[in-house]
Amino acid sequence: MHPDMKNTMTLKHPKLHTLSAVILCSVLALSACKKATVQETAQAENDAMLVLVPESLREQIQVAEVTSQELSDTLRVAGQIDFDEQALTRIGASVTGRVTQIQATLGQVVNKGDTLALINSSELSGSQLAYLKARSEKELHRRNMDRAKTLFEADVISAAEMNRRESEYEIAAAETRAAQDQLRVLGVSAKSIERLGATGTIDSVAGVVATIKGVVVERKIAAGQVVQPSDVLFAVADLSRVWAVAQVPEQQISQVKVGQAVSIEVPALENEKLVGKLIYVGQTVNPETRTVLVRTELDNKGGRLKPSMLASMLIQSSPVKRVVVPVTSVVRQDDTDHVFVEQAENSFKLTPVKLAAEQNGQRVVLEGLKPGMRIVSEGAFHVNNHRNLAEMENGG
Repeated sequence: MHPDMKNTMTLKHPKLHTLSAVILCSVLALSACKKATVQETAQAENDAMLVLVPESLREQIQVAEVTSQELSDTLRVAGQIDFDEQALTRIGASVTGRVTQIQATLGQVVNKGDTLALINSSELSGSQLAYLKARSEKELHRRNMDRAKTLFEADVISAAEMNRRESEYEIAAAETRAAQDQLRVLGVSAKSIERLGATGTIDSVAGVVATIKGVVVERKIAAGQVVQPSDVLFAVADLSRVWAVAQVPEQQISQVKVGQAVSIEVPALENEKLVGKLIYVGQTVNPETRTVLVRTELDNKGGRLKPSMLASMLIQSSPVKRVVVPVTSVVRQDDTDHVFVEQAENSFKLTPVKLAAEQNGQRVVLEGLKPGMRIVSEGAFHVNNHRNLAEMENGG
């Protein structure tokens, strides 16, 4: 090869090397730019949840640790006001007969012993007549027995005859007692029986009498009606104390125990809260409603509570330790609850959390936070506004 050609190729090779180097650097630079763009995008997405609180905003916020407290869940169940069954009496006739007069009306206040209705009864007159006959027989046999004792002492009659007379008297006395007991079963008082024995006057009218002091809350009787002892004619209730009853779903009955504090809200009383304690929790489940009956007792001396009024029963369950945050620390973002968790000084991250409903200015944490973590407890709304503004300025 000619020497000049060798020199020419030697001169061209360095240019080729330089050009290759430039191209390689360009490729590496483009690759690095792409990699940096991906990293910046990921960093930007991550930084969208971070916010650096400026000094001007620090005075409007407070930072505190997440804590746990002993809290009770409130179980709300539908119920109603009801009679105190221990102060409710159902009254019927003591004899079979026809109603001649009704003296008590629905809603009337009656005292114990007051006559509610009158019944004419042939059964009563027959029993009175049987008592008078038995009483007369008893008196006759008593005189015969006394005469027999005198004759026996005079050795006129034998001992057997005197014993026969004594036996007849004892039988007559027993029959008199039985007739007297029958009158008591029919509702005749001891004074009336005594007066019947003294005067011999039969009275076929029986009274339906109130057995307690209270209000007539039920009346199932009409003039001329034929009634029997098995019929309920009146119901009288003492309304100075009433029950509030409710049906608790069987899935929640484990939260309910006798003695627990309850609040009663009665819509008819503008949802005024009445306080009581559970006095009864049912031992069986209603197979149709899958609920368990519970009840509490309420004072009603003023008479404001009426049986069958609708009521809601709020039952406080046993306290359980729960992680809580103040409601002022919670912000809504994309239909999800969030709080700002401290990452460093003046730096906070918007963190999604799962919370229960508000209770006394606090919300129970179900997921997302642990005790000891520091969060924005006051002014979270301002911090989130600052974050949203910064995101818009950055073209987010």
